[in-house]
Amino acid sequence: MNFRFLPPTLALALGLLAGLGAQAQGLQLQASQNLALPIVEGTRQADFVVALVNSEPITNSELQTEVKRALQQLSQQRRPLPDKNELTRQVLERLIGDRIQLQLANQSGIRIDDAAVDLAELNIARQNQLGVAELRRQLLADGVSASQFRAQLREQLTLTRLRERELDPRVRVTELDIDQYLREAQSNSDPATRQISLAQILVAVPDGASDAQVATLQARAEALLSRVRAGEDFNNLARAASDAPDRSNGGQLGLRTADRYPTLFVDATRALAVGEVSALVRSGAGFHLLKVMERQDANLPPTAVTQTRSRHILLRPSAQLSEAAARDRLLAYRAQIQAGQADFAALARQHSQDGSAAQGGDLGWTSPGMFVPEFEQLMNRLAPGQVGEPLVSRFGVHLIEVLERRRVETSQREQREAVRGLLREKKLDEAYLLWAQDQRSRAYVELRELAP
Repeated sequence: MNFRFLPPTLALALGLLAGLGAQAQGLQLQASQNLALPIVEGTRQADFVVALVNSEPITNSELQTEVKRALQQLSQQRRPLPDKNELTRQVLERLIGDRIQLQLANQSGIRIDDAAVDLAELNIARQNQLGVAELRRQLLADGVSASQFRAQLREQLTLTRLRERELDPRVRVTELDIDQYLREAQSNSDPATRQISLAQILVAVPDGASDAQVATLQARAEALLSRVRAGEDFNNLARAASDAPDRSNGGQLGLRTADRYPTLFVDATRALAVGEVSALVRSGAGFHLLKVMERQDANLPPTAVTQTRSRHILLRPSAQLSEAAARDRLLAYRAQIQAGQADFAALARQHSQDGSAAQGGDLGWTSPGMFVPEFEQLMNRLAPGQVGEPLVSRFGVHLIEVLERRRVETSQREQREAVRGLLREKKLDEAYLLWAQDQRSRAYVELRELAP
């Protein structure tokens, strides 16, 4: 089985999981998770029914739990708190929608096995740099039992699987859709969506410098500019000669919108094409040489991406090989590789249970989004030549080594495929809202009086 995957197919509404479900998400251990929380202090001691959904009750304690969580989310995000009554009604409508869909999933025979819940729980723990036991202890300290937490995960996975099954076949992105999107994006003149990546070489001018000192420093800057225009590599020269703090990364300032750059930088590079270098720019800090590394519209796919070449050894847990045993085996391989006692490629050919084994585990050059998120997140943290700790994904346990990285321009076909993914996400969101409304209208819902 190939463990690569297509981009997530569904941006689920109302804060639930997207795409491939909880196991594909970097869920964080905080109130923004869809976890069961203790009932709000001060709610009624005697519980009561606030709504019936096809004869299944939603209780006030369930509602108050979700209201509390919504308030915590808004507070953490530093967003204004809405009217409590209005928020309660919105949360109740979400609970009704979820209950309707869970009933539909049950009628359709959708079942989430314990292994999928185990994997979701394990990945949440790993994202928070915890073991599963420690995660459960922290949840219990907040009043959430392991069974409550796992039940919530099972519901999330169930909803995700139902929505994928119901909505994926309804969405189609045509070539005409892509053409129209590109035309509209390319004609967009909103500066807030225009991004630019600059690199700089700075010749610093100290405060109170004399005219003679300024002239000497300007001459030095002009000499550096001549070297760049003669073909010397800008980034290498920045590392060697720039006075700026960013010299260590070749003077690169990063991709950002124009309003996050000094106005004089934007003005000096406005007419430059990608790869061109400005004339000297004088600021209060000194003399700057600026190179345009990239221009990008936030509404358009990237014109260049960082690709990674990696390899891995995959072990699949089975009745004969537990997950813990697979991890231990890969840890032993890693120690042998780091000690120079074994070759990664040779071990992959001998032991890996992935189709890449014949190539020594080599996965070739890959662009962002081609691997499942848990694999890609670890891969992106590794430097070339580094072998990571064993990683558990839905496909098994991996030992990953990054071989090299490169920056490449994306082809027209790749850019169109990226647009196809964006449009598909948008259409899925729209289809979800219509589908959810339709399911709501078909259900029998009886609303009871809410608590004052």
